[in-house]
Amino acid sequence: MTQVVLGENEGIDSALRRFKRQVSKAGILADVKYHRHFETPIEKRKRKAVAVKRTRRFK
Repeated sequence: MTQVVLGENEGIDSALRRFKRQVSKAGILADVKYHRHFETPIEKRKRKAVAVKRTRRFK
């Protein structure tokens, strides 16, 4: 779970910016998008195959 503790003289804008950065680094939004709707077994296999290709390319 992502948390942001406000400093004593910190504005809400900078805290919100830090929160958004932490959420994007943690990959929370990407995870939500993947689980937004039901995924059929064929779609799941395709997504995993693409992920494997992506990881192999960077090794």
